[in-house]
Amino acid sequence: MNEVPTFCIGEMFDQAAADHGSTAIVLDTPLQLAPEDGTTLTLTQVAEHVRTLSAELTGAGVRRGDRVAVYKTDNFDIALLAAAVQRIGAVPALLSPALPGEVVSTLLPLLDRPWLLTDRAKLDATGLDTGGARTVLLSAGEEVDGAVSLSRFRGAPVAAPTPPDRFSPALITHTSGTTGPPKLVVQTPDALGQRLRPQKLIARRTWRHERVALCMSFVHARFYSALFLALSHGNTLVVAVDPDPAVIGPLFTRTRPGAVETQPNTFIDWEVLADAPGAPLASVRYYSATFDAMHPRTIQVLLGASKRRRPYFLQLYGQTETGPVTANLYSERGAHRADGRCVGWAFPRVVRLRVVGDDGRVLPAGRVGHIEVSSRTRAITYLGEDARFREQLTGGWWRMGDMGKKDRWGRVHLFDREVDQLDAVDSSLRVEDALMSRLPELREVVVVAGDGGQALPVVCTRGDRALDHDRWARATADLPPMSPPKQIAFDAVPRTATWKVRRPELVRALREGVHD
Repeated sequence: MNEVPTFCIGEMFDQAAADHGSTAIVLDTPLQLAPEDGTTLTLTQVAEHVRTLSAELTGAGVRRGDRVAVYKTDNFDIALLAAAVQRIGAVPALLSPALPGEVVSTLLPLLDRPWLLTDRAKLDATGLDTGGARTVLLSAGEEVDGAVSLSRFRGAPVAAPTPPDRFSPALITHTSGTTGPPKLVVQTPDALGQRLRPQKLIARRTWRHERVALCMSFVHARFYSALFLALSHGNTLVVAVDPDPAVIGPLFTRTRPGAVETQPNTFIDWEVLADAPGAPLASVRYYSATFDAMHPRTIQVLLGASKRRRPYFLQLYGQTETGPVTANLYSERGAHRADGRCVGWAFPRVVRLRVVGDDGRVLPAGRVGHIEVSSRTRAITYLGEDARFREQLTGGWWRMGDMGKKDRWGRVHLFDREVDQLDAVDSSLRVEDALMSRLPELREVVVVAGDGGQALPVVCTRGDRALDHDRWARATADLPPMSPPKQIAFDAVPRTATWKVRRPELVRALREGVHD
């Protein structure tokens, strides 16, 4: 039996350029490390940047097996730097640009004195304590005391790639940090390759003939899977840093993508593009979202905005530690019947999924319990916190941290994160789905525990307009009893790099009266 190919981001651009060198990559923002290239580059140019960067890293002293933390200004060049690091056999540790400097300072020691790749603007903006790093390397900007610019090593010889071994650490990403400090997740070429198995099949039937647009976190493993799939078919790729609809609308009107992927909460913001000037979503036939379940309202609006024949919305459910584990497909015709909590079926022959009770016994269909998966797609540890990682494992089964059920057809339905369960409602996520569908003016609604454990809806409206309490009363008439809604500004909601709401932090802020 043939072994499943591994996935190494260090060779991704070389391989894509060999097959489709003239293919264009269109950016909304020039590469920070090469602004002179503008916003349209060929795959050949991008691959050459990766090779040059890998040579400069070697010239700086980075060696195979070294860990290199990448924490810099948000830009597509994060992907190029990550590929360059892995190309020489070192291990990139990707830290979100959205993380505060003080959080990054606590993560660097877990990496055991890594090299730190950053830029002058990021150092100036965060005041990062770099004491936990071996050496600070700058990808862009003027040099500063205690840091060395990669440009010093320009002209260093380019060596052949030295990819990591199949089961060795190859990429370190981090959890979203919705419930506490982020955990550093160690990925292997084997696990990343296993994740691509079902995704390749899906892409062949969807993305193969389409111009793909990605607007995702460059430090998330899913971005690199999506990037590989998008580059594999030789079509123009659009990559956006800024998710603001005011930026995305003109970009999509100009580039006309046929397939689009971003975070679920970003898609909510993009609802306004449905009737925007130039019809920026008219060309989209395939939408896809990972990380979380989608609100049905958003699926309906986006599919309705497409002018393509038979548009679809692909929902993937998973997490950093496992990659996608289930998938569900919605058509425009069936979108009005969409159940926002249904995330579809586990990938056959790749992922096994079960629902268990508190005692660890498998529950029958229809019973709500803890979701667990068994798969070779799983990461191998939390760096520096292996005991914490092992706590999530039972006989090879990984606990996802979500409560849910399987229905009689084997589909998976999400209810709540284990840490976010409320006694007052059976599923706060279902309540949020209902409110988002009934009140189009809502940009966000989060049901959390209020005083005495009662459900407290925290709401944000489009444009931060005042909530219409009469409409609210009608929308909630048949829902479980809740405290009066707490309206706050959208920008005041604490979020992760993938725009997930940090519920524990939001609850703390409410209890401390921050939003009074």
